[in-house]
Amino acid sequence: MSNSNLFLSIGKPIKNEYGRTIGKVASFALTPNGKFEAVYIEFSDGQFQKQPMESLRFNGAEITFVSKVKSQAGTLCDQIPLIWRKDEALKDLVDKKKIAPDIYQELHASFENVLTQLKKEAQVIIDESAIEIERCHEEITSLGYAIASLEIEHEIGQVDEESYKTAFNLLQETLRRATSEKTDYELTKSKLSSVLLGDQSQTPQMPPPPPKQPINNKVYAETVTNTATKLPEPPVVVYVKEIGKTGI
Repeated sequence: MSNSNLFLSIGKPIKNEYGRTIGKVASFALTPNGKFEAVYIEFSDGQFQKQPMESLRFNGAEITFVSKVKSQAGTLCDQIPLIWRKDEALKDLVDKKKIAPDIYQELHASFENVLTQLKKEAQVIIDESAIEIERCHEEITSLGYAIASLEIEHEIGQVDEESYKTAFNLLQETLRRATSEKTDYELTKSKLSSVLLGDQSQTPQMPPPPPKQPINNKVYAETVTNTATKLPEPPVVVYVKEIGKTGI
């Protein structure tokens, strides 16, 4: 979107990369010469934050919030190997006597300082990714129980067919998003860990996205069978017919 049209996005919903609505655009911060510098976001939980313009991606009427963890991880995955390669090239140059030892020491120390800082930043992103992975895992587990409960109530006739289909599709879509988000964070954490170990030859590949078709109901029922509370057995009713004195 052009700068003149950005104001039209005020009040519009913002979704994350997985389709979740996370808030809406409240306003923008501009420099004295009219350049858009930041965006004010009212998040769904009521928090009001100022974010850099780079955190949003505008595509027509759609506004997407880009994960800071993923964007920073991508930058670090590029910068750390680059500094390593430069430091290795520097060592080769001094070995070949193409640069003076004192210049090598100064530049090497500079590269070491940069690498140390980048590694600290990478570790922070790894820790944040681990927190997000655990959050997604808890959400996926809760969704599994929610689907199991829905199946039980539908099976005993407490939930009609139309309501069941609506709720099931909603849970399925939420589950798909949570699974995709967890996969992305796992990949981010794995890539950064590999970079810190210096293993560039085996960069993990993005697994295929989870299927969008409904997941087998039986799978969810079996998943929670061992942990979910079972329904009580139906009571046994015995009917006794009174027999007269002459009855046999």
